[in-house]
Amino acid sequence: MKMDKTILLVDPRGSEDPVYRQVEQAGYRLVVAQDCPTALISLHQTEPMLVLVDADLDTPLSEFVARIRRAHPKCPVVTLVRAHQSVKASEAMRQGAMDYLLKPFTEEQLLAVVSHAISLHEPIPNMVVASQASRQVLLLAKKAAQTTASVLISGESGTGKERLARYIHDQSCRANGAYVAVNCAAIPESMLESTLFGHAKGAFTGAVASQVGKFELANGGTLLLDEISEMPLDLQAKLLRVIQERELEKLGSNQKVKLDVRIIAATNKDLREEVAKGRFREDLFYRLDVLPLAWPALRERPDDILPLARHFLDKYADGTAFELHPDAARSLLSHPWPGNVRELENVVQRALILARGLVLQPEDLMLPRSIERSFDPQVTSLQASKKCAEFQHVLDTLRRFNGHRQNTADALGVTTRALRYKLAAMREQGIDVNQLVVSG
Repeated sequence: MKMDKTILLVDPRGSEDPVYRQVEQAGYRLVVAQDCPTALISLHQTEPMLVLVDADLDTPLSEFVARIRRAHPKCPVVTLVRAHQSVKASEAMRQGAMDYLLKPFTEEQLLAVVSHAISLHEPIPNMVVASQASRQVLLLAKKAAQTTASVLISGESGTGKERLARYIHDQSCRANGAYVAVNCAAIPESMLESTLFGHAKGAFTGAVASQVGKFELANGGTLLLDEISEMPLDLQAKLLRVIQERELEKLGSNQKVKLDVRIIAATNKDLREEVAKGRFREDLFYRLDVLPLAWPALRERPDDILPLARHFLDKYADGTAFELHPDAARSLLSHPWPGNVRELENVVQRALILARGLVLQPEDLMLPRSIERSFDPQVTSLQASKKCAEFQHVLDTLRRFNGHRQNTADALGVTTRALRYKLAAMREQGIDVNQLVVSG
Protein backbone atom coordinates (compact mmCIF):
# COMPACT_ATOMS: atom_id res chain seq x y z
CA MET A 1 0.00 0.00 0.00
CA LYS A 2 1.33 3.41 -0.95
CA MET A 3 2.24 5.55 2.04
CA ASP A 4 0.17 8.70 2.61
CA LYS A 5 2.81 11.44 2.74
CA THR A 6 0.89 13.61 5.20
CA ILE A 7 2.62 15.61 7.92
CA LEU A 8 0.64 17.16 10.77
CA LEU A 9 2.09 20.46 12.05
CA VAL A 10 0.83 21.58 15.47
CA ASP A 11 1.88 25.21 15.89
CA PRO A 12 -0.10 28.15 17.34
CA ARG A 13 1.39 30.32 14.59
CA GLY A 14 0.31 27.95 11.84
CA SER A 15 2.66 27.44 8.91
CA GLU A 16 3.71 31.08 8.55
CA ASP A 17 7.41 30.20 8.76
CA PRO A 18 8.76 29.95 5.16
CA VAL A 19 10.75 26.84 6.10
CA TYR A 20 7.54 24.78 5.91
CA ARG A 21 7.00 25.64 2.25
CA GLN A 22 9.98 23.47 1.41
CA VAL A 23 8.20 20.48 2.93
CA GLU A 24 5.28 20.92 0.54
CA GLN A 25 7.62 21.54 -2.39
CA ALA A 26 9.28 18.23 -1.57
CA GLY A 27 5.97 16.48 -2.25
CA TYR A 28 4.45 16.20 1.24
CA ARG A 29 0.95 17.21 2.25
CA LEU A 30 1.09 19.58 5.23
CA VAL A 31 -1.94 19.66 7.55
CA VAL A 32 -1.85 22.47 10.12
CA ALA A 33 -3.50 22.59 13.56
CA GLN A 34 -3.06 25.62 15.81
CA ASP A 35 -4.25 24.06 19.07
CA CYS A 36 -4.30 20.64 20.71
CA PRO A 37 -8.01 19.75 20.33
CA THR A 38 -7.89 20.49 16.59
CA ALA A 39 -4.66 18.52 16.32
CA LEU A 40 -6.20 15.39 17.90
CA ILE A 41 -9.14 15.56 15.47
CA SER A 42 -6.75 15.97 12.52
CA LEU A 43 -4.64 13.10 13.83
CA HIS A 44 -7.65 10.79 13.72
CA GLN A 45 -8.85 12.00 10.32
CA THR A 46 -5.55 12.11 8.41
CA GLU A 47 -3.38 9.42 10.11
CA PRO A 48 -0.18 11.31 9.27
CA MET A 49 3.24 9.74 8.81
CA LEU A 50 4.78 12.36 11.12
CA VAL A 51 3.61 14.92 13.70
CA LEU A 52 5.62 18.10 14.25
CA VAL A 53 4.73 19.74 17.57
CA ASP A 54 5.82 23.24 18.55
CA ALA A 55 6.63 23.71 22.23
CA ASP A 56 4.71 27.00 22.44
CA LEU A 57 1.33 25.41 23.15
CA ASP A 58 -1.08 26.01 26.01
CA THR A 59 -0.92 22.30 26.88
CA PRO A 60 2.37 21.02 28.43
CA LEU A 61 4.48 19.55 25.64
CA SER A 62 5.19 16.17 27.27
CA GLU A 63 1.52 15.71 28.16
CA PHE A 64 0.43 16.40 24.59
CA VAL A 65 3.08 14.08 23.14
CA ALA A 66 1.83 11.31 25.46
CA ARG A 67 -1.74 11.85 24.17
CA ILE A 68 -0.56 11.61 20.57
CA ARG A 69 1.36 8.41 21.30
CA ARG A 70 -1.71 6.85 22.94
CA ALA A 71 -3.96 7.83 20.05
CA HIS A 72 -1.54 6.88 17.26
CA PRO A 73 1.32 4.82 18.76
CA LYS A 74 3.05 4.05 15.45
CA CYS A 75 3.25 7.68 14.34
CA PRO A 76 6.61 9.35 15.09
CA VAL A 77 6.56 12.73 16.84
CA VAL A 78 9.20 15.45 16.54
CA THR A 79 9.10 18.48 18.83
CA LEU A 80 10.16 21.97 17.78
CA VAL A 81 11.82 23.88 20.63
CA ARG A 82 14.10 26.81 21.34
CA ALA A 83 17.40 26.40 23.18
CA HIS A 84 15.92 27.43 26.55
CA GLN A 85 13.21 24.74 26.14
CA SER A 86 15.61 21.78 26.02
CA VAL A 87 14.17 20.37 29.24
CA LYS A 88 10.75 20.24 27.58
CA ALA A 89 12.30 18.37 24.66
CA SER A 90 13.85 15.80 27.00
CA GLU A 91 10.57 15.29 28.85
CA ALA A 92 8.76 14.84 25.53
CA MET A 93 11.25 12.20 24.40
CA ARG A 94 10.61 10.28 27.62
CA GLN A 95 6.95 10.25 26.57
CA GLY A 96 7.84 8.77 23.19
CA ALA A 97 8.88 11.68 20.96
CA MET A 98 11.28 10.46 18.28
CA ASP A 99 13.48 13.53 18.11
CA TYR A 100 13.50 17.32 18.39
CA LEU A 101 14.62 20.27 16.30
CA LEU A 102 16.10 23.43 17.79
CA LYS A 103 14.55 26.62 16.40
CA PRO A 104 15.54 28.25 14.21
CA PHE A 105 16.35 25.34 11.88
CA THR A 106 17.09 25.11 8.19
CA GLU A 107 15.01 23.57 5.44
CA GLU A 108 17.65 20.85 5.07
CA GLN A 109 17.44 19.96 8.77
CA LEU A 110 13.66 19.76 8.63
CA LEU A 111 13.71 17.57 5.52
CA ALA A 112 16.32 15.31 7.13
CA VAL A 113 13.96 14.70 10.07
CA VAL A 114 11.10 14.02 7.66
CA SER A 115 13.29 11.53 5.78
CA HIS A 116 14.12 9.71 9.00
CA ALA A 117 10.43 9.58 9.91
CA ILE A 118 9.65 7.92 6.58
CA SER A 119 12.29 5.31 7.30
CA LEU A 120 10.41 4.41 10.49
CA HIS A 121 7.41 3.39 8.37
CA GLU A 122 9.38 1.34 5.90
CA PRO A 123 10.64 -2.23 6.33
CA ILE A 124 14.22 -2.30 7.57
CA PRO A 125 16.47 -4.71 5.65
CA ASN A 126 17.61 -7.73 7.68
CA MET A 127 16.04 -6.37 10.88
CA VAL A 128 12.80 -7.43 12.57
CA VAL A 129 11.61 -4.45 14.60
CA ALA A 130 8.18 -3.13 15.47
CA SER A 131 8.62 -1.30 18.77
CA GLN A 132 9.30 2.40 19.03
CA ALA A 133 12.29 1.63 21.29
CA SER A 134 13.97 -0.51 18.63
CA ARG A 135 13.23 1.89 15.81
CA GLN A 136 14.62 4.76 17.88
CA VAL A 137 17.90 2.87 18.26
CA LEU A 138 17.97 2.12 14.53
CA LEU A 139 17.37 5.79 13.77
CA LEU A 140 20.46 6.67 15.82
CA ALA A 141 22.37 3.77 14.26
CA LYS A 142 21.59 5.03 10.78
CA LYS A 143 22.89 8.47 11.74
CA ALA A 144 26.02 6.88 13.19
CA ALA A 145 26.53 4.88 10.01
CA GLN A 146 26.96 8.07 8.00
CA THR A 147 30.05 8.99 10.03
CA THR A 148 33.47 7.38 10.36
CA ALA A 149 33.48 7.52 14.17
CA SER A 150 33.76 4.48 16.42
CA VAL A 151 30.51 3.06 17.78
CA LEU A 152 30.01 1.31 21.12
CA ILE A 153 26.96 -0.97 21.34
CA SER A 154 25.85 -2.02 24.81
CA GLY A 155 23.15 -4.48 25.76
CA GLU A 156 22.46 -7.76 27.50
CA SER A 157 23.59 -11.06 26.01
CA GLY A 158 21.33 -12.26 23.22
CA THR A 159 19.77 -8.89 22.36
CA GLY A 160 21.20 -8.82 18.83
CA LYS A 161 24.18 -6.49 19.15
CA GLU A 162 26.01 -8.24 16.31
CA ARG A 163 22.98 -7.80 14.05
CA LEU A 164 22.90 -4.09 14.92
CA ALA A 165 26.60 -3.79 14.08
CA ARG A 166 25.97 -5.39 10.69
CA TYR A 167 23.11 -2.96 10.09
CA ILE A 168 25.46 -0.01 10.74
CA HIS A 169 27.98 -1.45 8.28
CA ASP A 170 25.29 -2.01 5.63
CA GLN A 171 24.02 1.56 5.99
CA SER A 172 27.49 3.11 5.77
CA CYS A 173 29.66 4.15 2.83
CA ARG A 174 31.72 1.04 3.64
CA ALA A 175 28.87 -1.34 2.80
CA ASN A 176 30.80 -2.74 -0.17
CA GLY A 177 33.87 -3.32 1.98
CA ALA A 178 34.59 -6.24 4.29
CA TYR A 179 32.63 -6.83 7.49
CA VAL A 180 34.68 -8.81 10.00
CA ALA A 181 33.45 -9.85 13.46
CA VAL A 182 35.67 -11.04 16.31
CA ASN A 183 34.34 -12.37 19.62
CA CYS A 184 37.04 -11.37 22.11
CA ALA A 185 35.71 -13.83 24.70
CA ALA A 186 35.73 -16.86 22.38
CA ILE A 187 39.45 -16.71 21.50
CA PRO A 188 42.12 -17.81 24.01
CA GLU A 189 44.12 -14.88 25.38
CA SER A 190 47.33 -16.35 23.98
CA MET A 191 45.87 -16.28 20.46
CA LEU A 192 43.87 -13.04 20.54
CA GLU A 193 46.75 -10.69 19.65
CA SER A 194 47.83 -12.66 16.57
CA THR A 195 44.17 -13.13 15.59
CA LEU A 196 43.61 -9.37 15.61
CA PHE A 197 46.93 -8.13 14.26
CA GLY A 198 48.33 -11.14 12.40
CA HIS A 199 51.80 -12.65 12.69
CA ALA A 200 54.86 -13.36 10.59
CA LYS A 201 56.22 -16.82 9.96
CA GLY A 202 58.27 -17.97 12.95
CA ALA A 203 56.89 -15.25 15.25
CA PHE A 204 56.20 -17.89 17.92
CA THR A 205 56.28 -21.65 18.30
CA GLY A 206 53.81 -23.14 15.85
CA ALA A 207 53.75 -20.11 13.53
CA VAL A 208 54.73 -22.16 10.47
CA ALA A 209 53.30 -19.55 8.09
CA SER A 210 52.45 -15.87 8.19
CA GLN A 211 48.85 -14.94 8.95
CA VAL A 212 46.77 -11.89 8.10
CA GLY A 213 44.97 -10.49 11.14
CA LYS A 214 41.34 -9.44 11.42
CA PHE A 215 42.24 -5.75 11.27
CA GLU A 216 43.97 -6.21 7.95
CA LEU A 217 41.09 -8.35 6.63
CA ALA A 218 38.70 -5.54 7.53
CA ASN A 219 40.75 -2.84 5.78
CA GLY A 220 38.40 -0.55 3.90
CA GLY A 221 35.45 -1.97 5.82
CA THR A 222 34.20 -2.55 9.35
CA LEU A 223 35.58 -4.54 12.28
CA LEU A 224 33.28 -5.62 15.11
CA LEU A 225 35.03 -6.30 18.42
CA ASP A 226 32.34 -8.22 20.28
CA GLU A 227 32.55 -8.67 24.06
CA ILE A 228 35.31 -6.06 24.13
CA SER A 229 35.25 -6.05 27.94
CA GLU A 230 36.86 -9.51 27.93
CA MET A 231 40.03 -8.23 26.24
CA PRO A 232 43.12 -8.38 28.53
CA LEU A 233 44.47 -5.04 29.73
CA ASP A 234 47.85 -5.41 28.02
CA LEU A 235 46.15 -6.07 24.70
CA GLN A 236 43.84 -3.10 25.27
CA ALA A 237 46.93 -0.88 25.27
CA LYS A 238 48.04 -2.29 21.91
CA LEU A 239 44.53 -1.89 20.51
CA LEU A 240 44.47 1.76 21.59
CA ARG A 241 47.78 2.39 19.82
CA VAL A 242 46.51 0.77 16.61
CA ILE A 243 43.33 2.90 16.68
CA GLN A 244 45.29 6.09 17.33
CA GLU A 245 48.04 5.51 14.77
CA ARG A 246 45.85 3.77 12.19
CA GLU A 247 48.56 1.27 11.50
CA LEU A 248 49.83 -1.99 12.98
CA GLU A 249 52.81 -4.28 13.10
CA LYS A 250 52.28 -8.03 12.81
CA LEU A 251 53.78 -10.15 15.56
CA GLY A 252 57.35 -10.98 14.64
CA SER A 253 57.55 -8.24 12.01
CA ASN A 254 58.60 -4.60 12.01
CA GLN A 255 56.73 -3.85 8.80
CA LYS A 256 53.86 -1.41 9.32
CA VAL A 257 50.45 -1.93 7.72
CA LYS A 258 48.31 1.17 7.11
CA LEU A 259 44.70 0.80 8.21
CA ASP A 260 41.36 2.28 7.16
CA VAL A 261 38.94 0.42 9.41
CA ARG A 262 35.67 1.46 11.08
CA ILE A 263 35.62 0.08 14.64
CA ILE A 264 32.38 -1.08 16.25
CA ALA A 265 32.71 -2.48 19.77
CA ALA A 266 30.00 -4.38 21.63
CA THR A 267 29.65 -5.30 25.29
CA ASN A 268 27.12 -6.75 27.70
CA LYS A 269 28.80 -4.97 30.62
CA ASP A 270 28.79 -1.39 31.87
CA LEU A 271 32.20 -0.27 30.58
CA ARG A 272 32.19 2.82 32.82
CA GLU A 273 31.90 0.49 35.79
CA GLU A 274 34.66 -1.71 34.36
CA VAL A 275 36.87 1.38 34.04
CA ALA A 276 36.12 2.35 37.66
CA LYS A 277 37.13 -1.16 38.78
CA GLY A 278 40.38 -1.01 36.81
CA ARG A 279 39.37 -3.77 34.41
CA PHE A 280 39.13 -1.58 31.31
CA ARG A 281 41.37 1.25 30.14
CA GLU A 282 39.77 4.66 30.45
CA ASP A 283 41.57 6.06 27.41
CA LEU A 284 40.40 3.15 25.25
CA PHE A 285 36.85 3.55 26.55
CA TYR A 286 36.71 7.16 25.37
CA ARG A 287 38.16 6.16 22.00
CA LEU A 288 35.37 3.61 21.51
CA ASP A 289 32.50 5.52 23.13
CA VAL A 290 32.26 8.25 20.48
CA LEU A 291 28.76 7.18 19.38
CA PRO A 292 27.16 4.98 22.07
CA LEU A 293 24.10 2.88 21.27
CA ALA A 294 22.12 0.96 23.89
CA TRP A 295 20.19 -2.00 22.47
CA PRO A 296 17.23 -2.64 24.83
CA ALA A 297 16.52 -6.03 26.38
CA LEU A 298 13.63 -7.89 24.75
CA ARG A 299 11.43 -7.44 27.85
CA GLU A 300 11.79 -3.65 27.34
CA ARG A 301 10.45 -3.82 23.76
CA PRO A 302 7.50 -6.22 23.96
CA ASP A 303 6.11 -5.07 20.60
CA ASP A 304 9.05 -6.91 18.99
CA ILE A 305 8.31 -10.30 20.59
CA LEU A 306 5.57 -11.61 18.29
CA PRO A 307 7.09 -10.24 15.04
CA LEU A 308 10.38 -11.92 16.00
CA ALA A 309 8.60 -15.16 16.89
CA ARG A 310 6.85 -15.21 13.51
CA HIS A 311 10.16 -14.43 11.79
CA PHE A 312 11.75 -17.47 13.45
CA LEU A 313 8.70 -19.59 12.56
CA ASP A 314 9.23 -18.70 8.90
CA LYS A 315 12.97 -19.24 9.20
CA TYR A 316 12.86 -22.74 10.69
CA ALA A 317 9.56 -24.17 9.41
CA ASP A 318 10.90 -25.26 5.99
CA GLY A 319 8.05 -23.63 4.11
CA THR A 320 5.31 -25.08 6.34
CA ALA A 321 2.76 -22.45 7.43
CA PHE A 322 2.79 -22.71 11.22
CA GLU A 323 0.73 -20.33 13.35
CA LEU A 324 0.68 -19.28 16.99
CA HIS A 325 -2.38 -20.07 19.07
CA PRO A 326 -3.56 -16.90 20.88
CA ASP A 327 -2.73 -18.53 24.23
CA ALA A 328 0.78 -19.31 22.97
CA ALA A 329 1.17 -15.69 21.88
CA ARG A 330 0.09 -14.55 25.35
CA SER A 331 2.65 -16.90 26.90
CA LEU A 332 5.38 -15.39 24.76
CA LEU A 333 4.35 -11.85 25.75
CA SER A 334 4.25 -12.64 29.48
CA HIS A 335 7.65 -14.38 29.61
CA PRO A 336 10.56 -12.26 30.99
CA TRP A 337 13.08 -13.42 28.32
CA PRO A 338 16.30 -13.40 30.39
CA GLY A 339 18.10 -14.77 27.31
CA ASN A 340 16.54 -12.12 25.06
CA VAL A 341 16.22 -12.72 21.30
CA ARG A 342 18.58 -15.71 21.37
CA GLU A 343 16.33 -17.44 23.91
CA LEU A 344 13.22 -16.63 21.85
CA GLU A 345 14.84 -18.17 18.78
CA ASN A 346 15.65 -21.34 20.72
CA VAL A 347 12.10 -21.54 22.11
CA VAL A 348 10.59 -21.29 18.62
CA GLN A 349 12.96 -23.94 17.24
CA ARG A 350 12.07 -26.27 20.11
CA ALA A 351 8.34 -25.61 19.67
CA LEU A 352 8.50 -26.58 16.00
CA ILE A 353 10.07 -29.90 16.98
CA LEU A 354 7.44 -30.58 19.66
CA ALA A 355 4.42 -29.24 17.73
CA ARG A 356 1.48 -31.64 17.40
CA GLY A 357 -0.10 -29.68 14.58
CA LEU A 358 0.19 -26.54 12.50
CA VAL A 359 -0.97 -24.30 15.36
CA LEU A 360 1.60 -24.00 18.13
CA GLN A 361 0.09 -24.44 21.59
CA PRO A 362 1.41 -22.98 24.88
CA GLU A 363 2.71 -26.40 25.97
CA ASP A 364 4.80 -26.62 22.77
CA LEU A 365 6.79 -23.60 23.96
CA MET A 366 7.83 -25.30 27.22
CA LEU A 367 7.99 -21.96 29.02
CA PRO A 368 7.94 -22.04 32.86
CA ARG A 369 4.66 -21.47 34.65
CA SER A 370 4.07 -18.21 36.44
CA ILE A 371 5.54 -18.24 39.90
CA GLU A 372 2.83 -19.36 42.30
CA ARG A 373 5.03 -21.09 44.86
CA SER A 374 7.51 -19.58 47.26
CA PHE A 375 11.22 -20.10 47.65
CA ASP A 376 12.65 -20.88 51.06
CA PRO A 377 11.98 -18.21 53.72
CA GLN A 378 15.61 -17.05 53.40
CA VAL A 379 14.84 -15.70 49.93
CA THR A 380 11.37 -14.24 50.39
CA SER A 381 12.81 -10.80 49.63
CA LEU A 382 13.63 -12.09 46.16
CA GLN A 383 9.94 -12.75 45.45
CA ALA A 384 9.23 -9.07 45.84
CA SER A 385 11.94 -8.09 43.40
CA LYS A 386 11.59 -7.73 39.66
CA LYS A 387 14.21 -10.45 39.18
CA CYS A 388 12.02 -13.16 40.74
CA ALA A 389 10.52 -14.46 37.50
CA GLU A 390 13.89 -14.50 35.76
CA PHE A 391 15.60 -16.37 38.59
CA GLN A 392 12.76 -18.89 38.78
CA HIS A 393 13.08 -19.54 35.03
CA VAL A 394 16.81 -20.18 35.43
CA LEU A 395 16.14 -22.63 38.28
CA ASP A 396 13.43 -24.46 36.33
CA THR A 397 15.75 -24.83 33.37
CA LEU A 398 18.61 -26.06 35.57
CA ARG A 399 16.31 -28.68 37.04
CA ARG A 400 15.21 -29.76 33.58
CA PHE A 401 18.85 -30.48 32.68
CA ASN A 402 19.79 -31.88 36.12
CA GLY A 403 22.09 -28.96 36.80
CA HIS A 404 24.09 -29.28 33.57
CA ARG A 405 25.41 -25.75 32.97
CA GLN A 406 26.13 -25.95 29.22
CA ASN A 407 22.74 -27.48 28.35
CA THR A 408 21.02 -24.93 30.58
CA ALA A 409 22.84 -22.02 28.93
CA ASP A 410 21.94 -23.34 25.46
CA ALA A 411 18.26 -23.64 26.41
CA LEU A 412 18.23 -20.14 27.89
CA GLY A 413 19.95 -18.75 24.81
CA VAL A 414 22.87 -17.31 26.78
CA THR A 415 26.57 -18.03 27.03
CA THR A 416 27.88 -20.14 29.90
CA ARG A 417 29.62 -16.99 31.15
CA ALA A 418 26.29 -15.15 31.26
CA LEU A 419 24.74 -18.09 33.11
CA ARG A 420 27.53 -17.95 35.69
CA TYR A 421 26.79 -14.25 36.23
CA LYS A 422 23.10 -15.02 36.78
CA LEU A 423 23.88 -17.84 39.23
CA ALA A 424 26.29 -15.58 41.10
CA ALA A 425 23.58 -12.92 41.34
CA MET A 426 21.17 -15.51 42.74
CA ARG A 427 23.71 -16.58 45.36
CA GLU A 428 24.14 -12.93 46.35
CA GLN A 429 20.39 -12.90 47.04
CA GLY A 430 20.84 -15.85 49.40
CA ILE A 431 19.62 -18.57 47.04
CA ASP A 432 21.42 -21.91 47.41
CA VAL A 433 21.26 -22.83 43.74
CA ASN A 434 22.68 -26.33 44.11
CA GLN A 435 20.33 -27.25 46.94
CA LEU A 436 17.23 -25.93 45.12
CA VAL A 437 18.14 -27.77 41.93
CA VAL A 438 18.69 -31.06 43.77
CA SER A 439 15.61 -30.72 46.00
CA GLY A 440 13.43 -29.63 43.07
